[in-house]
Amino acid sequence: MKREALRVEPISTFLDRWKAPTSPVTRAGNMIFVAGLPPFDPDTGEIASAPIERQSEIIMEQMKLCLETAGASLDNVMKCNVYCTSTRHFAAFNAVYARYFPNDPPARIFVCTPEWFAPFDVEIDCIAMM
Repeated sequence: MKREALRVEPISTFLDRWKAPTSPVTRAGNMIFVAGLPPFDPDTGEIASAPIERQSEIIMEQMKLCLETAGASLDNVMKCNVYCTSTRHFAAFNAVYARYFPNDPPARIFVCTPEWFAPFDVEIDCIAMM
């Protein structure tokens, strides 16, 4: 099965600026893989310096856009991997996440990770099925 890398604008352009060797979303058969992305400010493409709630909203909107570009939606998500810099953000993140998955949320893991290359606190990747 061949992997199809999809461009998702403006996210792909933001990744190009960072020279990141990744695609925001790939598709193979009926499977969709959304990459973990930093919270790109949708207007500037810079990494958003914002409270965890806003970072989480940006990330979820980016994930939603990637899924839609691949022909899917949040309803197609089977598993999410959440990477966060601190367990202190758990409750605030969950409040935002629950708005995007109000019923029958997908399987999920919440992993604490050290800081990244820029000052942001959360990243999510997911797998979806069509």
